[in-house]
Amino acid sequence: MAAKPRARSTATPAPSSPTRRPSSRRGQRPFADRPIDIALQGGGSHGAFTWGVLDALLEDPRLVPDGISGTSAGAMNAAVLASGYAQGGRTGARENLSAFWRALGGITDCWAPAPGSLPPPGAVSDATTPPAWAFNRDQWPGYALWESWLRLWSPYQLNPFNLSPLRDLVRRHVDEDALRRGPVKVYVTATSVRTGQPRVFSGAELSIDALMASACLPQSAQAVTIDGEPYWDGGFSGNPALWPLIYDTPTHDLLLVQINPLRRENTPVTAADISDRINEITFNASLVAEMRAIAFVQKLLRQRQVDPTRYKDLRLHRIADESGLAPYNASSKLNTDPRLLQALFSIGRGAGERWLAEHADAVGLRSTVDIDKVFLQPR
Repeated sequence: MAAKPRARSTATPAPSSPTRRPSSRRGQRPFADRPIDIALQGGGSHGAFTWGVLDALLEDPRLVPDGISGTSAGAMNAAVLASGYAQGGRTGARENLSAFWRALGGITDCWAPAPGSLPPPGAVSDATTPPAWAFNRDQWPGYALWESWLRLWSPYQLNPFNLSPLRDLVRRHVDEDALRRGPVKVYVTATSVRTGQPRVFSGAELSIDALMASACLPQSAQAVTIDGEPYWDGGFSGNPALWPLIYDTPTHDLLLVQINPLRRENTPVTAADISDRINEITFNASLVAEMRAIAFVQKLLRQRQVDPTRYKDLRLHRIADESGLAPYNASSKLNTDPRLLQALFSIGRGAGERWLAEHADAVGLRSTVDIDKVFLQPR
């Protein structure tokens, strides 16, 4: 088994003699096939937004996925994409992603125990999409009581046999051999329960267990033990981890697909809204910290205070739709209603198409996101 990756600064030497596809140098005309690394945030059912983004990206022949780093639902998307890509290229990746998310639709306890007897208010036929608020489980009658009851018990008590419909689904759509040796390098982040540090699984370490560890919400599932170490959801320590893409691929273009909003306009006042905002801030904290380190290295490179042949000057890109996802609160991340997943896919597909139209030609040439403005300065 490959050695556990060490936690290092994002100020990392760039590979001097890459063995994979070469990336375009700054100032040169980009290649027709432009390699790009992709980082995917987690977010339960909101990962269907990322499914839509990836569907649009895979349809564009100009971009070639080199490495993908994912956490939780982002890790699932990365693994399903890589498995399909290894077997059928872009078309195979798109078909496998679609099959995975369509199969996930309707598995009510996929992410967390669900109040199966509490349908969303105003539920209508499957041919019609209900309003966004109907998918927010905290709006359902009796949901608060259900949540209060669940907090009295741990997953070790509620699910002593550790049954997991998500694991069964992942097994059907993920090829472990493709993850380890396929054309797309995959990096999956989980959080060590003992140390609180991230562990990034890649290469020979990748497995169904690693994916389940990355998506293990401690209130809903038993910790996943790998090599004697228990792991929880990777979002606590890297959502997603960017540094594996910086260290291990020669590609200088990195595209972040972001689910969790950085900004909320209103101050939360209800217990549920306060909890949701704390969750969003916590799951974005590691990403913001990495962006700060990357911005610092870029500043040193501009000032010629470090050797540009040893440090990667990343070209950063970002796809997000905070306003489009705003009506779907944190409780909807636990809802697998197929109508919700389709609505989120459509939002993500639109976001991906807009980004391609506006920024795809910049890949290989320049960044399309200002780190200071988006991630570091108060907005």
